[in-house]
Amino acid sequence: MDNCIFCDIVSGKEPCYKIYENEYALAILDILNDCSGHTLVIPKKHYESVLDCDKFYLEQVILAVQTVSNHYVNNCGFDGVNIMNASGDGSEQSIFHLHFHILPRKKSDGMHTFPQLPKNELSLKQMHKKLKMK
Repeated sequence: MDNCIFCDIVSGKEPCYKIYENEYALAILDILNDCSGHTLVIPKKHYESVLDCDKFYLEQVILAVQTVSNHYVNNCGFDGVNIMNASGDGSEQSIFHLHFHILPRKKSDGMHTFPQLPKNELSLKQMHKKLKMK
């Protein structure tokens, strides 16, 4: 896809710090370098988000997320990981090529990565009625 930084990274037009690669996915360090080991896992084929990704590719990307996450915990001294994704304009997605963030974590790192969410105005019963798949 034109003007997609992740497609340019996959094609070799842009450099990256590669952590893991297979036939379908690539894991790279995030250039923001904001927390220790912040990693992005992307499909090698362009999909905008989880919402339009082919089922097979989505499975392959999630398996790569799991592989890298296990490596960080089992081999790199981390205690766990946060895995995050934003899909769609309303979710604050900023790069429209599917990607998952892996934030390697240590118990003592002091980071608070879960958002502070406002209380839902609807009851669980009302929300269930609105969202239930038929």
